[in-house]
Amino acid sequence: MNRYFTSRVKENTSLNAYHNLITLSMPDGAGEAFPGQFYMIEVNRGNDPLLKRAFSLFRKTPDGFQLMFRIKGRGTTLLKEMKKDDALEVLGPLGNRYPVPSEEQVPLVIAGGIGIASVFPFLHEHRGRALVFYGVRSGDEIFVLDELKGMSRDVFISTDDGSMGTKGNIVDVLNNYLDSKSADIGKYVLYACGPYTMLKAVSKVAASKGITAYISMEESMACGLGACLGCVVKTKTGYKRVCKEGPIFNSEEIVW
Repeated sequence: MNRYFTSRVKENTSLNAYHNLITLSMPDGAGEAFPGQFYMIEVNRGNDPLLKRAFSLFRKTPDGFQLMFRIKGRGTTLLKEMKKDDALEVLGPLGNRYPVPSEEQVPLVIAGGIGIASVFPFLHEHRGRALVFYGVRSGDEIFVLDELKGMSRDVFISTDDGSMGTKGNIVDVLNNYLDSKSADIGKYVLYACGPYTMLKAVSKVAASKGITAYISMEESMACGLGACLGCVVKTKTGYKRVCKEGPIFNSEEIVW
């Protein structure tokens, strides 16, 4: 398996003013990616920015893969400007995957903002089994909703401004749902990706109700291979590297 490869842009689509979906080629011999894993992308051949950027696998295509990303800095701005047939240096797939739920478990998938990109392949892998809790700032940041509805048992939406779904925090929506299903609490397992504050809140809910929760940590990465120690998080058994031991952790491991 070759984890270093050159990929070419097949398509680069604007989803809104701040988000893009890029489709990249996958050469023969590149490793198969699993839900929760990520790629390190070199967005510039010079030194601005110097380091690769980490992006979760969003979707596999017949001859490549897709990444969904938020435009928020120099690196993602450069990636947004990539055109068809532009070449990118790629390292991956990297990290661990979301654990597979047992046949008896019902996955509850919580996504905050661009965190939907990480959990999307998990939902595809377990079509028809999961309930999705998807929270964003406003309705124009809800993506692939029809696909989510087609892959999931149900989808719950929240927006900060109330423009779609429930107004407020998606973790509150999750907590209210679990309170209404107390008799079934033992069959649920949580999977979450999103901002740190959301993951912390999901972990608190899981702990209070005795539910296992797997979370994808989003830390800045420099190498992606565990050598630089730039992405460590504190756990109950010491510091661990998000790129190597993660990005998926049992929420009980993390010292918040």
